[in-house]
Amino acid sequence: MDISLRLRDPIAPQLVAALRQAIIASELRPGEALSEKEIAGRFGVSRQPVREAFIKLSEAGLVQILPSRGTYVMKISMREVANARFVREAVECALARAASRLIDPGGVARLRRLIAEQAAAAERSDYSDFTVLDEAFHQAIAEIVDCDYAGKVVESARAQTDRVRFLSLPGTSPIPLLITQHNAIVDALETGDSDMAATAMRIHLREILNALPRIAAEHPDLFEDEELPAHTRVPRQR
Repeated sequence: MDISLRLRDPIAPQLVAALRQAIIASELRPGEALSEKEIAGRFGVSRQPVREAFIKLSEAGLVQILPSRGTYVMKISMREVANARFVREAVECALARAASRLIDPGGVARLRRLIAEQAAAAERSDYSDFTVLDEAFHQAIAEIVDCDYAGKVVESARAQTDRVRFLSLPGTSPIPLLITQHNAIVDALETGDSDMAATAMRIHLREILNALPRIAAEHPDLFEDEELPAHTRVPRQR
């Protein structure tokens, strides 16, 4: 967590962002104990904003606060990851449809730049930066639609899905595939094809369902369950 805080800005939200990214990037491992005193000392702040950050991270399902026992990084729940992905698909496919009608050349250029930066991050094997840029890509689409609420829903759901996404890089989910999928989304947005934009987004967001069982098998100590919800199953032929 090599991050400098802006002391003139509220401290707790910055700590939430820093600790969230550290959890996603597995710098803070599932099951690891978190010390208010240690984190306060690391960032040079009092314990009060650290305590506030822990509460926010608990609400996001990233840490567990056990009275009189301490605070721990939550293990990854396959069920929660799958449920978060389900919500992301519903919201982000709708955002892609709307963005295909609203995007302008500047918006297309911004998305292309983010994809180029993702490729550069992958080239230097900076998977933490790649994850941040991936989040920026999806957030940019929400901003094109100008729906703050949808953006917040996506951001909340990403707290779960990004933990698995990071573990899947670069092997289980090859980065060239993810970049190709991002380009397909932008291609559809640029041509104004709302159906193709939604389809490209759906294909991209379902990639994690392929990676999730393999990641759980490779890292059983990081997961708290093995059960996937019914909506992940292939529907029966009628």
